[in-house]
Amino acid sequence: QVQLVESGGGLVQAGGSLRVSCAPSGGTFIYSTMGWFRQAPGKEREFVAAISWSGVTTSYSDSVKGRFTISRDNAKNTVVLQMNSLKPEDTAVYYCATRYGTTAQAMGVPPYAVDYWGKGTLVSVSS
Repeated sequence: QVQLVESGGGLVQAGGSLRVSCAPSGGTFIYSTMGWFRQAPGKEREFVAAISWSGVTTSYSDSVKGRFTISRDNAKNTVVLQMNSLKPEDTAVYYCATRYGTTAQAMGVPPYAVDYWGKGTLVSVSS
């Protein structure tokens, strides 16, 4: 069974940096668009960033643009979200997701058609 496994969450002070990674277990998503979403307590899940299968095209939500960077290494079958200048409002469970046959921009459009979700990793930013 294919699974997405996130890692790298944790607690960081405001202004700090954190890096979360995602790797598939039991399969590969080399030709799929990969994305990161997040869900804060009491809020709906929202789009954060996505990257095309080739890594050429990326898309970001306005709230993280300029602070977060998504990248992928198809040789290692991993996707990474580098988060800089973190704010308390970035606190959430971060989920990795994949979708075959879509673009990075389209992946960020609700209702978020996704083939697979990871179980999430918690990122907490203290003020």
